[in-house]
Amino acid sequence: MVIKSVNLETVCGITSKLPENTKMEIAFAGKSNVGKSSLINSLMNRKSYARTSATPGKTQTINYYNVNDELYLVDLPGYGYTKASVDSRMKWGKMIENYLHTSKMLYAVFLLVDIRHTPNANDKQMFDWILESGYYPIIIATKVDKIKRSQIAKCVKEVKAGLGANPETLVIPYSSLTKQGKEEIYDLIDDMLVHFNEDDEEGEDTEE
Repeated sequence: MVIKSVNLETVCGITSKLPENTKMEIAFAGKSNVGKSSLINSLMNRKSYARTSATPGKTQTINYYNVNDELYLVDLPGYGYTKASVDSRMKWGKMIENYLHTSKMLYAVFLLVDIRHTPNANDKQMFDWILESGYYPIIIATKVDKIKRSQIAKCVKEVKAGLGANPETLVIPYSSLTKQGKEEIYDLIDDMLVHFNEDDEEGEDTEE
């Protein structure tokens, strides 16, 4: 995947209507301090397009990034920010759940978890929401540069167990610092684009 153009095309708040896009959407979900904005910036080859902050909970909207005019990378609100009010956390949760259930162009969901820690109840809830919405999440285990290489396999196993995922679940160890895992994610997105376009063409043939 070669990034030629990136445009923050749509920002949806709590009361916003989701856009009726015609291109494939790939969503990214994760806790508010898991490094989601850093990952998205890295994938788009931008330093600060997706807002990063030392203060968790900054992503409170659904942000649609049009990449190469071929697909959307969709940044979902960060969840699990304990200092946010209960009302705010509930609203963010409803935004995410509504998107997962109603977006017509959503093709895949990446769920980010911190490889250093066992997934918590919020991570498990998000994993289950994604499953209930008809998708099987691809797990990105962030901050892999913070652990020893010899610990990676053990930590990946603990991530799967903590989420209740199948042993075959794809987990991509990732580092926004070293860019480990970036090409693997690019390759997955390229494959998704191919399959999405093939399915779209088959659908047009069927309509005719």
